[in-house]
Amino acid sequence: MGHAQADGAQGAVSHILQRPPLCLKGRPKREVHGRKLISTLHEDGRLIVELIEETLRPPKGDEVLVRVEAAPINPSDLGLLLASADVENADYAEGRIVARMPEPARRALAGRVGQPMTIGNEAAGTVIAAGEAPEAQALMGKRVAMIGGGMYAEYRLLGAAGCMALPDDVTAEQGASAFVNPMTALGFVETMRREGHKAIVHTAAASNLGQMLVRICQEDGIPLVNIVRNDAQVAILRDLGADYVLDSSKDDFNARLQDAVTATGATIVFDAIGGGDLVSRILHAMEQAASKAAPYSRYGSDILKQAYIYGALDLSPTILTRSFGFGWNVGGWLLFPFLQKIGGESAERLRRRVRDGLTTTFASQYKARISLDQALSRDTVLRYNARRTGEKYLIVPNG
Repeated sequence: MGHAQADGAQGAVSHILQRPPLCLKGRPKREVHGRKLISTLHEDGRLIVELIEETLRPPKGDEVLVRVEAAPINPSDLGLLLASADVENADYAEGRIVARMPEPARRALAGRVGQPMTIGNEAAGTVIAAGEAPEAQALMGKRVAMIGGGMYAEYRLLGAAGCMALPDDVTAEQGASAFVNPMTALGFVETMRREGHKAIVHTAAASNLGQMLVRICQEDGIPLVNIVRNDAQVAILRDLGADYVLDSSKDDFNARLQDAVTATGATIVFDAIGGGDLVSRILHAMEQAASKAAPYSRYGSDILKQAYIYGALDLSPTILTRSFGFGWNVGGWLLFPFLQKIGGESAERLRRRVRDGLTTTFASQYKARISLDQALSRDTVLRYNARRTGEKYLIVPNG
């Protein structure tokens, strides 16, 4: 597949250090050599992100060796790749970035000091070698989506359980984002149902994940209140047919939020922003709606209002002005603990739905495709680290 370079990005397209060796019964005759991105925080506060060479042994048992063809840059990946490092004033060289980490962030990240961290939660590619186990051999030669970290690399060795065979008509690019955003969006709906809510409020809702959530809720008949930050984002969701799209920058936002929450009966919010007072304003709107249908109590309504913070687009403190009684919870929501909680059978049910809808409900759009080399160029780093809604980047390690 052809790949357009990121606008203004510098650096040659990533080359393949060594083509996959000839295989015998799905097992390579020799090791494979490739490159991968690692990020290391040092004791002195320097964050070094660099491309290094690696040697991958032949797979064994239930392992497969995958030639990585596409890997998205998700906000969770950026948290590990760059964290809060000063990339604006970093030193950029070929295949290497050296940036300073602010002291508060360095203290918070003390647990990773001195540990080279591999990056990239998910990807897609082709299985070029497989261990002798039946589940590994069944994937030989297939295009697969992968989860498990370390995906910003030319090759990835992992267990077959971390792979999902893609339908024949699904490309690596279409399958690259098959786990994090789709399973998170489905996880929100599953959480809503399990906790007895009937409608959802979602912030930063014009993102790829937010667009998936709109389509899921349309398919399932779930009322959804979408909160965005500008007119362009409103237009994105209106084009998808979303019923409730609110711009938090408008003067009438609080009134419109109150009307939307009252109309939908939403009592659960999934917040990608984290900082500021938006969660507090949403809980207040929920309390106002709940109080209209209940006798007065100085403790507020007895309807539980649940806020889950799952992102950190705003790193400032979360401000709660307690104008919403005592029937509320605020907590964090993470995908992988959620999947462990619901168990393998339920998780597989969600995965099947994703697999069946990769080109429709769960389709992702990308602003640009970049090589491993470009991923470390200053212009490109500043673009993808800006984390602008709707601007998702795709790394093509073997492009």
